[in-house]
Amino acid sequence: MSNQKLRVLGQDDDADGCYPGLLTAPLDEDQAVELARVFKALGDPVRLRLLSMIASRAGGEVCVCDLTPAFDLSQPTISHHLKLLRQAGLIDCERRGTWVYYRLVPEMTDRLAGILTRPAAEPLPAPAGTAS
Repeated sequence: MSNQKLRVLGQDDDADGCYPGLLTAPLDEDQAVELARVFKALGDPVRLRLLSMIASRAGGEVCVCDLTPAFDLSQPTISHHLKLLRQAGLIDCERRGTWVYYRLVPEMTDRLAGILTRPAAEPLPAPAGTAS
C-alpha cells in the first residue's frame, strides 16, 4: 500500500543492528517504548489471531477477503486491527486491484524471538530461595 520503509524493531545504526536480549542487558527508554508498542499490538486477541492466520498461511500471504469472515466483526474493525499490526512492523501488505494481501514480516518476529530468548550458552539462574 505504501512505499514507506518499515523501521524494523532493533534495526539501528550499530554494527550488529539489534537490541540486546531482555535477559542479557537492560533496554534503554527508546527501545522500551518501541518494544511496548509491538507488545501492545500483540496484546489484543483479535490481532493475535490475525497475525497467526497470516503467519500460518501457505504461500506466506493472505487476502483480507479471507480474514474478515473468520471474525464476528465489521470489515472496518478488522482493517483497524490490521493497521495496528502494520504500524508495529509485524505485517506488511500490498494492494492488488480491489483486494489487499497481507504477509508476515519475518525479520520482526525473528527479532522478537531473539529479544525474548536467553543465549543458549548462558545458564538459567537458580530460582530465589533454592540451594545451589
